[in-house]
Amino acid sequence: MLAAQRVARIGVRVTSRSLTAPSASAVQVVRQTRLTAPARYLKSLASDSRQTDRDTITRLLYSIGTKREVERYLRIFSSSSDSSQPAKFAVIKIGGAVLDQVDELALSLSFLYRVGLYPVVLHGAGPQLNSIIEAEGIVPDYIEGVRVTDAKTLQIARRVFLEENLKLVGALEKLGTRARPITSGVFTADFLDKDKYGLVGKITRIDKRPLEASIRAGALPILTSLAESESGQILNVNADIAAGELAKELEPLKIVFLNEKGGLFHGVSGEKLDVINLDEEYDDLMKEPWVKYGTKLKLPVISADSLQRELFTDSGAGTLIRRGYKLYKHDSVESIGADRLRQVIHDRDPDVLSGDQSVTGVFNSLKKAPFVIYGDEPMDVVAIVTKPEGETPVMTKLLASRSGVLNGIVDNVFNSIKKDNKRLFWTARADDENRAWHFERADGSFTRAGRSLFWYGVQDVKEVERIIKGFEENGRIGRAYLPVGPSAPPHRATAAATPGGSRSYSTFARRNIPGSSRGYATAAAPPSITPKRLALIGARGFTGQTLTSLLSNHPHLELTHVSSRQLAGYALEGYDKASIKYSDLSVEDVQRMEKDGEVDAWVMALPNGVCKPFVDAIDRGALERKGEPSVVVDLSADYRFENGWTYGLPELYDRDAIRRAKRISNPGCYATSTQLLIAPLLSGAGTISGPPAADGRPTTAAKVTPESLVGGVHPYALTNHIHEREAGHHLSRLLPEPGNHMKVAFVPNVAPWFSGILSVVSMPLHGRVSAKEVQDLFEARYKGEKLITIKKDVPSLVDVEGRHGWTVGGFQVHSDGDRAVVVGGLDNLLKGAATQCLQNLNLALGYDEYAGIPL
Repeated sequence: MLAAQRVARIGVRVTSRSLTAPSASAVQVVRQTRLTAPARYLKSLASDSRQTDRDTITRLLYSIGTKREVERYLRIFSSSSDSSQPAKFAVIKIGGAVLDQVDELALSLSFLYRVGLYPVVLHGAGPQLNSIIEAEGIVPDYIEGVRVTDAKTLQIARRVFLEENLKLVGALEKLGTRARPITSGVFTADFLDKDKYGLVGKITRIDKRPLEASIRAGALPILTSLAESESGQILNVNADIAAGELAKELEPLKIVFLNEKGGLFHGVSGEKLDVINLDEEYDDLMKEPWVKYGTKLKLPVISADSLQRELFTDSGAGTLIRRGYKLYKHDSVESIGADRLRQVIHDRDPDVLSGDQSVTGVFNSLKKAPFVIYGDEPMDVVAIVTKPEGETPVMTKLLASRSGVLNGIVDNVFNSIKKDNKRLFWTARADDENRAWHFERADGSFTRAGRSLFWYGVQDVKEVERIIKGFEENGRIGRAYLPVGPSAPPHRATAAATPGGSRSYSTFARRNIPGSSRGYATAAAPPSITPKRLALIGARGFTGQTLTSLLSNHPHLELTHVSSRQLAGYALEGYDKASIKYSDLSVEDVQRMEKDGEVDAWVMALPNGVCKPFVDAIDRGALERKGEPSVVVDLSADYRFENGWTYGLPELYDRDAIRRAKRISNPGCYATSTQLLIAPLLSGAGTISGPPAADGRPTTAAKVTPESLVGGVHPYALTNHIHEREAGHHLSRLLPEPGNHMKVAFVPNVAPWFSGILSVVSMPLHGRVSAKEVQDLFEARYKGEKLITIKKDVPSLVDVEGRHGWTVGGFQVHSDGDRAVVVGGLDNLLKGAATQCLQNLNLALGYDEYAGIPL
């Protein structure tokens, strides 16, 4: 009983005696695996210093998992290296038997060190201690699995722990990995029960300062589990218990226990157990006759050669013991707590973070049909399943925290959903970094318009189509997912190269159940996404040429007409999909083409004040056109203030409005950067108190040559620049009080470089804020935006020239705390024109927003 009470403090128990139900402060995750790191690569790294570069090591990690898995975990783990909490990455407990493989173990730890990760390493030495005390004629004595420790045993234990610690440190240093032996000063303990166990300690306090000092000094901390009492008496503490207490104090992203067996094996069948869900399976596990003695407390984890696979892949390398929080199911918002649920949706829902949906909209949708909310007590994972009577369930939300993903709680919750629902449909964004997770749990899927639809429990494609059609008629899924056109014979789905590595096909995919769970085959697949035809009027200018190059690599858009009066008859260069010649389209030609449905979209790349006759011709042709009218995107300033036109700046304004739009005005380059700089400070703490002042330095203009600038800059249009009015007009929509008008002071400057704009905005503030608070506002406002980069330093030309996104940085606040200055930049031909145009086209035509845009 005493051992059970002691171990219950650890949470997920991995020591050597009794497995007790986990507490609310449970260790986040314990995975038991066999260390199978690519040792041959590690050894080559040790012998060749040229290969210690982080990029090289990252590529080697791809040999143990997918690129997306590796990069996701590297990003998560690297973000844990906060200077205020340097020991947040991982606690790795090493069993004594693993120390016999010290060279291989050192290679695995060195691998992490070279990637810039610093785990806290704690080791035991049980087998080595047993060997020595038996050789000296001492018979080991255990009570309830706890080693009784007398003075003689403790003396030997101190010597053994020190020797094993120095052996591991020496092996690491030999590989060029700095390590620091820490054999005291971390654990303070009281006697567990002096009369019963002797010199055995119960940890009462942990001092993490020696660990953090080691990591800040660039050395891996290597600990033993010896502790001291308040009076200085050395006490023996079980290493597994010490690791659990250490993890509770440090709250690492991962806790990994290494042993020589590589996992927990069933006592009857001998098969390795891949997963143990303590919250669901604990009681049944304790009834198993083979769960006894050490197995209850010391569940074997992983071995030294599998550490990389454990840390950087979703599947891991052994037995995953999941944290012991109880799962719940609620059929009302009140029972879970409206404020708690609202906060989770606000912080995690990708549709809310991108501006595609609001928290209020999510809550309103719950009033339309019966639902069940699944999750765990701390709400690391929340899932919402709508279940109208007699209809197929739809999982409308699956929202997980970082901890929920790392600890496998997502799987716990999903398994709970599967127990209640024999069939299920759900969607995920096509750019979801955990997309592979969805594929592995679905019987089928297809992708369309930037989202993927998944299902299980339905094998017949006709039945799938019927169900989806019903969803669309009832409004149970947010956009049209039913494939266009008749079904085609089965064929192999292709994964065209798209940004972020996501698949761009729109075919049904059915899991190939026999054999590998990662294999997929298509079933009665519809054709791939329908290509759309595009006409470009004004293709001669720099923006038109830049857009042409982007369209050449677009997976779905086909450029069919390019119009330029000066170049009519010449071949179009920079477009590789087809051989196209410039034409000189008249207003009559444009009207006829629209009427006959020859194109699906038009782009006007003409100077200001020129494109109206062509737009009017399209409008006339649309009146006689059968089917939907085409989409028009205007790159000039002619329609940026026009009613009936949608202003296409996706990162700030309603993306759904762009998706529905047929007439889109593309923002100006100056105006794009200026609005992105000002928007985060239009609401909340530190809002601006007066007109912000902006300037911008772009490429040389037609009236100002580089020679005339003689290396300097030249201000022009000192007042009333059209982008000044444009930025203020549209930013007014973001003001907390509708109807107020936003005023922006803007002065452009010409600089002697070909492309790239750097803008500086000075904003007076209502209240005192810090630079960090200003940066936090930007990070919150643009979280998840693929084309926005936030950096601490002031952006320079190299950060924006030739890049498709917008970069912001240099956050500073005046010493009085009442004025913020921020710098942003973009390439005026890309995010300032062509790239943004492609974003708007993609949204309006139903494609993924970033299709054809190199990220």
